[in-house]
Amino acid sequence: MSTAPGSPSTDRPPTLVRAWAPDLEIGQLYAVLELRVEVFVVEQAYFYPELDGYDLLPRTRHFWVERDGDVIGTVRLLEENTENTKEYRLGHLCTRRSARGQGHTTRLLQAALADVGPAACRIDSPSYLVEMYTRHGFERSGDEKLDNGVPLVPLLRSARP
Repeated sequence: MSTAPGSPSTDRPPTLVRAWAPDLEIGQLYAVLELRVEVFVVEQAYFYPELDGYDLLPRTRHFWVERDGDVIGTVRLLEENTENTKEYRLGHLCTRRSARGQGHTTRLLQAALADVGPAACRIDSPSYLVEMYTRHGFERSGDEKLDNGVPLVPLLRSARP
């Protein structure tokens, strides 16, 4: 359900939505997955298994920004427990091409990191986005590696007291 640029409804501020995986409606999940495929697979030609089994895990959270029912940005937050320590992993952060440069990525990151709180959080970042993540407290935590032809850098935002 797209609206023409300049129409009155495009002046409405986008809404940030957060949902635990078990609470997702089918249409919401479909819209999130559709955007991720549009950005990563079609636009960026990053061929990877989109349906990786993590989207519906009970401890997975999805955040997205929508305007007039259209998902324009999304990020997934996984809860990973290691050695009795709660840790998180961000992934699949993307924004529709037509909505970039409007602060949606920052808004999504801030919302997800608010849920993370003082716990540690990881993300594998494309090389060209490392600087953006460092502005949110992430630091390089390993060597760059190729994942399906895309150079990724492991980043960590350490646990805070």
